[in-house]
Amino acid sequence: MPQRTDVVIVGGGQSGLAAGYHLRRLGVEFVILDAQAGPGGAWQHTWDSLRLFSPAQYSSLPGRLMPVQPGQTYPDARHVVDYLADYEKRYDFPVHRGARVDGVHHDGTHLRVEADTGAWRARAVISATGTWTRPFLPAAHGRREFQGRQLHTVRYKSPEEFAGQRVIVVGGGNSGAQIAADLAHAGIDLTWVTQRPPRYLADDIDGRALFDAATARRRALEEGRTDTGGVASLGDIVAVPPVREARDTGLLTARPMFTRLTRTGVEWADGTRAEADAIVWCTGFRPALSHLAPLGLRGPRGHIPTAGTQALREPRVHLLGYGDWTGPASATLIGVGRPARDAARAIAELLGLR
Repeated sequence: MPQRTDVVIVGGGQSGLAAGYHLRRLGVEFVILDAQAGPGGAWQHTWDSLRLFSPAQYSSLPGRLMPVQPGQTYPDARHVVDYLADYEKRYDFPVHRGARVDGVHHDGTHLRVEADTGAWRARAVISATGTWTRPFLPAAHGRREFQGRQLHTVRYKSPEEFAGQRVIVVGGGNSGAQIAADLAHAGIDLTWVTQRPPRYLADDIDGRALFDAATARRRALEEGRTDTGGVASLGDIVAVPPVREARDTGLLTARPMFTRLTRTGVEWADGTRAEADAIVWCTGFRPALSHLAPLGLRGPRGHIPTAGTQALREPRVHLLGYGDWTGPASATLIGVGRPARDAARAIAELLGLR
């Protein structure tokens, strides 16, 4: 028989914890099912040099400020993992580790959540699985022909594994710029390739300004005013110190996208080539939502339509932390608090607790 609770949160990273905080404040019973072996969500698996875009005090979940990391203005990923582990422990959240959710199903007046550790019957579900487990690789002519190593952002750890090699980094977003800078500073023979010329945000812009821009866009849209463009209007790359230093010293210069891969590298339309031992694809992610497939929530283009965080085709399901379509800056530490609060309030009202 399935175990019972009011709400199942699928995913125990920053979004799941923020949702748990607000549900707890509203007196809603819940469990968090997390596939990871330990706390910290995707932050456990990032590359070694990754740092936040914002100081600690502007990178906090609701209810508890992130402590400052000694000697660092922008905390590293290990500090974030420690913060999330402490946050989870402080509020004594009911987190079930190693629980991979296979599917969410209609079950009469409830939803049945099937996990490899057992089933749960709930009145509502919050999906907070993020995107890290769904890396996106674009179609590229000749990919199977290339004889070197190919890896996505999720498999990159440090420059040391590429010592003495020629590396091509593909991608003009933050991950591409940061990994390219990481390799360049280590003296790796680097070629950085982007679809369009890199668009850097102003050097004084960090996560605080990005959150403000996302919030201003949300308010404009809600009030029927002209779309401000949000974060996308400012640029694609936050010029964190390592990226800024590599750019300003000439270590970080982008080339346009190549037309195909060869056995030993890549080739551009004019016939010029670059040899490579490895290619790092920093080409983004897609939402990890396969567990919701049994509910049939996707629209004609494969997107799940939502009103805020609430799935339009199943109002008992909320999606949290996947990007602006589930709340402004909701995929960030500072940004997930507001949509998490809204989702918790909607669920409490559904349950008759408000």
